[in-house]
Amino acid sequence: MAFVLDGNRRWAAKRGLSSEEGHLAGGKVAFQRVRDACEFGIEQLTLFVFSTENSARSVTEIANLMNIFAAALDRGIVEWAPLGIRLRLMGSRQGLPQAVLDAVDRAEAAMADNDGMDLFIALNYGGRQEVLNAAQHYSGGGEAEFERLLYAPEMRDLDLIIRTGGDRRLSNSFLWHSAYAELLFVDEPWPEFTRERFELALADFAQRVRTYGSSHRQPDTLETRSGMTDMA
Repeated sequence: MAFVLDGNRRWAAKRGLSSEEGHLAGGKVAFQRVRDACEFGIEQLTLFVFSTENSARSVTEIANLMNIFAAALDRGIVEWAPLGIRLRLMGSRQGLPQAVLDAVDRAEAAMADNDGMDLFIALNYGGRQEVLNAAQHYSGGGEAEFERLLYAPEMRDLDLIIRTGGDRRLSNSFLWHSAYAELLFVDEPWPEFTRERFELALADFAQRVRTYGSSHRQPDTLETRSGMTDMA
């Protein structure tokens, strides 16, 4: 599954806080929800944290965000590695500050041998650019060969995408992986997305029926380590 983490700035503005404070609050919630996902038995989780379009924001905001990302990745080594999480960057390394790239490399190396939940960080990511990059190197062979050229070839198709913040669109996210994904749009901004709201989202997903284009309808049952829901 994937989270599109939206609403940090609007959450901060309503409280008279800076954008940086909103992003810091969002980062705190991200750590909490990643831990929840591990406890719920989710096998693959993706956090969409910074899009290629976000690079149009102010220089100051982007610099603050990059500092937050670098610090969060180092914090992840301490908090995520003991949970068995294996971390992987999903996005273009081009244009990212060296400090962020170094933090990515440290985090990926520190968690490379873990065998728990796969955590993909969609950073400097755009769905169209991902597909375009793959297409430029594709020489045929079918879907499996094409998928090997994507940013994170080991990432499976998404079962569920949750976007916070009230907007009802994908905004260039996961165009390849979302072919049959269930979509859930929630009004709460990301800093207000609680564990209880997460559980409600999974319960909503468990009630959905997916046919993948066929006429045979049966409840979706994803397999997880905990058996709480079957999301991968």
